[in-house]
Amino acid sequence: MEDPISYLLALRRHHSQADIARALQTSARTVRRWEARETDPPPYLLDALRQRMLLPQESQRPAPGQAAFRFIDLFAGIGGLRTAFQAQGGQCVFTSEYDSYAQKTYLANFPDAIEHMAGDITKVKAKDIPDHDVLLAGFPCQPFSIAGVSKKNALGRAHGFADETQGTLFFDVQRIIAEKRPAAFLLENVKNLVSHDKGNTFRVIRGVLEQELGYHIHCKVLDGGHWVPQHRERILIVGFREQTDFDWQDVRIPAQRRVLGDILHPQNGSEAPESHYTIGPKAQVDARYTLTPKLWAYLQAYAAKHKAAGNGFGYGLVNAQSVTRTLSARYYKDGSEILLSQGVRKRPRRLTPRECARLMGFADDFVIPVSDTRAYKQFGNSVVVPMMDAVAKAMKPCVMQLISDDPQMQKSLKVA
Repeated sequence: MEDPISYLLALRRHHSQADIARALQTSARTVRRWEARETDPPPYLLDALRQRMLLPQESQRPAPGQAAFRFIDLFAGIGGLRTAFQAQGGQCVFTSEYDSYAQKTYLANFPDAIEHMAGDITKVKAKDIPDHDVLLAGFPCQPFSIAGVSKKNALGRAHGFADETQGTLFFDVQRIIAEKRPAAFLLENVKNLVSHDKGNTFRVIRGVLEQELGYHIHCKVLDGGHWVPQHRERILIVGFREQTDFDWQDVRIPAQRRVLGDILHPQNGSEAPESHYTIGPKAQVDARYTLTPKLWAYLQAYAAKHKAAGNGFGYGLVNAQSVTRTLSARYYKDGSEILLSQGVRKRPRRLTPRECARLMGFADDFVIPVSDTRAYKQFGNSVVVPMMDAVAKAMKPCVMQLISDDPQMQKSLKVA
């Protein structure tokens, strides 16, 4: 039987004593004593650690040599895309995320990523990135400057798409695809990417992917509201190195839509309390999430002012039967886009970070090791996991076909 202290010490390479204590609902002092072997841990420690900190990744991670395909996770955030593609048997061989707080959450849930985690992707040479079959990227949307292009036109010099994308983060996606030539990729962005900069941004992206890199692409705006109780439209760009039978019709949309009540804390004792979010024997939501009188008065006045002016600005008051507005990265500021009614005699409340995780489709064993402010930002910037899982399922047969048609890719996959 594996020694629980050895397992604990292995965890400590990726998590602080406070993180482990919070997951086990004990004190950091107790964890410190276990580490120093000053006190004996409870017999259930090993099972508890695996259940609350590593079980999702250990159960999903392919055994050595058994990965269906390899992928890289760029602009990874907290791992929403990785969660989906890993569930389809993929093995992540490289991760890049710039934000240190997002890295903390990512590593808390995918501790093996410490071996291949990079920060600033602009500093990584494409040739140094491991070979892979699928590239994933939820890249930030940036305007593509036409200043350099205009100057070259004035001088009568030719220019290409590389000139138009220089200085943007899409350029890093472009150079990695050009160097590594993966079988497929999935790029995710906000719906407005299509109309951004009067359509110029999307024109350049499409031109790069199709004309310069030679990939066959499929674009579609999907609403996460089919999978979770939240309207969240995103543009998805799926690309394959060769022609395939990929069809958006194969992205299976659930027959029944969910409502907000499906993801709320029940507050009736049927759910175990989660420290900081819910308290007491009935696991009631902590009072910290109820708006203060001052903030509630401000939001009401702000909404009334804009309504009188004929504008649509205002807070979004919801109940258990609602489908919410899009959760944004600014939710931590006032929670105005999604305020949960607690009855006419009580001020509304924000969703807890755990409820936000559920609203994005993350499982309840997803570890949240950061402050509420950081957690709200991270979930607001993430992807709807079950929607991405449906896309991954539709892409997988095409990816596997391309791999089977390429002996070199088959050989390298067996070695991975």
